Formats: sequence, structure tokens, C-alpha cells
Amino acid sequence: MQQIPEKLVQFYSFSPERRHALYRRTLAVVIISQIFGGAGLAAGVTVGALLAQQMLGTAGLAGIPAALFTLGSAGAAFLVGRISQSRGRRAGRASGFIAGGIGAAGVVLAAVTDSVVLLFIALLVYGAGTATNLQARYAGTDLAPPQRRATAVSLAMVSTTLGAVAGPNLVTPMGAFATALGIPALAGPFLLASVAYAFAGLVLYFWMRPDPLLLATAISAQDRAETAPATDSPSTPEPPGNNRGVAVGTTVMVLTQIAMVAIMTMTPVHMQSHGHGLTEVGVVIGIHIGFMYLPSLITGVLVDRLGRVPMAVAAGVTLLAAGILAATAPAQSMGQLMIALALLGLGWNFGLISGTALIVDATPLETRAKIQGSIDVLIALAGATGGALSGVVVAGASYAVLSLAGGVLSLLLIPVAVWSQRTTPRN
Repeated sequence: MQQIPEKLVQFYSFSPERRHALYRRTLAVVIISQIFGGAGLAAGVTVGALLAQQMLGTAGLAGIPAALFTLGSAGAAFLVGRISQSRGRRAGRASGFIAGGIGAAGVVLAAVTDSVVLLFIALLVYGAGTATNLQARYAGTDLAPPQRRATAVSLAMVSTTLGAVAGPNLVTPMGAFATALGIPALAGPFLLASVAYAFAGLVLYFWMRPDPLLLATAISAQDRAETAPATDSPSTPEPPGNNRGVAVGTTVMVLTQIAMVAIMTMTPVHMQSHGHGLTEVGVVIGIHIGFMYLPSLITGVLVDRLGRVPMAVAAGVTLLAAGILAATAPAQSMGQLMIALALLGLGWNFGLISGTALIVDATPLETRAKIQGSIDVLIALAGATGGALSGVVVAGASYAVLSLAGGVLSLLLIPVAVWSQRTTPRN
């Protein structure tokens, strides 16, 4: 692992006030980067399926983009986690965002050249931005007090809202801008994504200093060395992580991701097939993404005060309600669909923050980023599965069947929560 200078460790180690100031500054940098990162994320969510449908000529494969960029995010999550563990959050997240920007530019080139092969490759690389965006929730926890970890997660996530909500609502103007440049309209949002991801990476690279994970690890090691018995034996390593807590947190986030991605991916296709335009699609997806991130400030406080497990149960119930409303929404009406997608985002928010808090609680600093990256691989693969199967289910059955299936799947969170209360201490 890259080392923090000893003088810097001493500077922060003996002053809780300085550590708190650095914690706040780190969150500020994360917030700024996430505003740009949210805008980059929104492109694939809003028009990825529509672009694939246009280029492939069939709605049955419209879920492929979500599958590809979530699959790409799986590989990126693994790499970003490893880079973060060895070289810090700054290096890991900056690299991921830059890669995501390159992938977004590749999607634009694929649309211009009408190359499906290039589209698939570019979407895989674009997924690096998605993984990096998601890992922002960990960056704020490294220097956070244990009783405020979920709140720290929420502060990192809520900052994504501005860019993530603005992105879908810029679909029409970005489409017009792209058309003026001779680029297919549906590739316009990926132009925005390329620039946004690049800016997010640059903000992190130049401003996230000193690195929060490296510094927290160094301070933790120094504290253990000072409290260890004065003998010639090596200092006692940090206790191993709580494997049960990791298992529960991972399961909560994986189930939440499958249900959310499956329904979200096919909503634009469902809307367009019933006469809704890109502007209306952008509004619905914008509301969905807003509810994915905007409630985070309240969710973090609830997770810290009510507990991780109760909020995981709340995620399952909310996602079920979203699935039922989406399945029963009239085809020509946007009102019920907007409510359904808002609840879909809210349920995802509950699940992700409660699951993330469980993971942070259960992992030691020395291996935290690596474990978090590996868990995000599973989350991304879950999203890829949901995205890939969503188009097949809609083509073979209907959007209503898909929505109900996603809602029912989320109910598995309840037995997971019951099991966790029997085997792990209550938070």
C-alpha cells in the first residue's frame, strides 16, 4: 500500500478537529465530483436501451446496453477496489471516471459509424464510470465516526442528484446538439457523459489530497501500535471482518440492484412503444434517478438511528410497491408510472445505503476497499443479469410481468433481514 508521510499522519492523528475538517473537505470534493459523475451516469440509463433498439432493430435486445455497461462496471469495480486499496481512493476513482469518459466517447463514435461491435465494446468501458460513481459512497466513510457512517454514505450519494436528474432532462437539447453536428440524436447524451466523467476524474485527481483511505489506515495502524503491549512481538493486527455482516450487506444490495435495473431498463422502451416521446421519457427517468439519490440525506440518518436491518426490510416493501404500480399503470398515462419509478428509486436507495453501512461496519480498513470492490462486482453482475433478462421477459411476456417479477424478488430481503437478526448483533 502507498504510504502517507509520517509528518502528515502525526498532524491529523493527534487532532480530532483536524481530522473532522479533513473529513468535511473530503466530502466536499466527493460532492463536486459526483455532480459531474451523476450527469455521466444518466446517459446510459436514459437512452442506452433506445440507442440499442435503433441500431439492432429489435426491442428484444434493448436490455443489452444495461447488461454491458453493468458488466463493464463489474470489472471496473474490481480494478477500482484494488487500485484504491493500494494507491488510495483518489487514484482508483479518478482512473475509473476517465475510463468511463473514454467509453462514452466510444458510444458516440459507434453511433456515427453504425458499428454494433464498437457499441458493445464502448458500453463495457463506459461501465467504469458507473462503478466509480457507485463507489463514491465509500469514500466519505473512511474518516467518518462509526455512528455517522450511513450519514456519510448518504452525503456522498445525494450529491449525485443534481447531475443525475439534469442529465435525463437534457436528452432533447443534447439530441438537437448532436444532430447539428451530424451525430444521431440518441448519441447526444453520451457526448455529455464523456465530458462529465472526465471532469469528475480531474476534480478527484487534483483535489482529493491527502487520500482519506490511506490516511485513515495509517492513523489506525499508529493507534494500534501505541496501545499494543511494549514487547518485541509484532503489533496485533486489526481484527478480521464480520463475515456475516458482509454476507447480509451484499445480499441486500444484490437483490435491490436486480429488481431496480430490470424494471428501470425497459421503462423507456415501454413508454416509447406506447407513444411517449423522448422528453416524457427523460422526465420519468429523471424522477426515478432523483429518488435514487435525493432521499439519501434522510435515509442515512434513518439507517444510523433505526438500524441497518429495518431499513433493508423497508427497501423490500418499497420495491414491491413499485413493481405493482408499474405493472398496473395505464399505457397512456404518465402519472402512475412516475410514482412507480419514484418508489423504485427510493427502494433502491434504502437498500443500497443500509447494505453499504453493513459492509463498512463489517470490514477492517486494511482490506476494506478491496472487499468493497469485490462486492460491487457482484452488484454489477446482478445489474447485468437484470438488464439482460429484462428485454427477454418483455419480449416474451410483457412489461407488467417484468415489473411484478422484480417486485416479488425484492421480498427476499425480508427473510434475509430475519436471518441477520438471529445471527448478528443489532446495529
